[in-house]
Amino acid sequence: MRVIAAGAAVLFAFAGAASCGGGGSTPSSPTPAGPVTINVVGERGAQSFSPNPALVAGQTVVFRNTDSVVHRVQLNDLSIDTGDIAPGATSRAVTMPAAGTNYHCVLHPAMVGAVGSANSGPPPCTGVYC
Repeated sequence: MRVIAAGAAVLFAFAGAASCGGGGSTPSSPTPAGPVTINVVGERGAQSFSPNPALVAGQTVVFRNTDSVVHRVQLNDLSIDTGDIAPGATSRAVTMPAAGTNYHCVLHPAMVGAVGSANSGPPPCTGVYC
């Protein structure tokens, strides 16, 4: 009698689990990605930022200072200025122009970087910071 009762309980549990569906859950919306990080690595000319060029045109980015001195990133057209970024700190989020751009460190003008897109590289660098 115990074998029949135990068998019935297992069969009932299996049938109940199978009737729960499994494919009926609704997928959740993907969470939006955070800003892309560009690292400020030090006074190294075109290797001062990583990645460089960064393929992030039109995207939101932050600059993380991995160097041991203060830096301040500014787009060459002066449309964005991060303010001072202390060693180990991260700038506020900024949205890069969709057409791409060039930028530099205000405190160390030889530090240069560029932003492009996957479809086109960065624009040619012109001006005093190139």
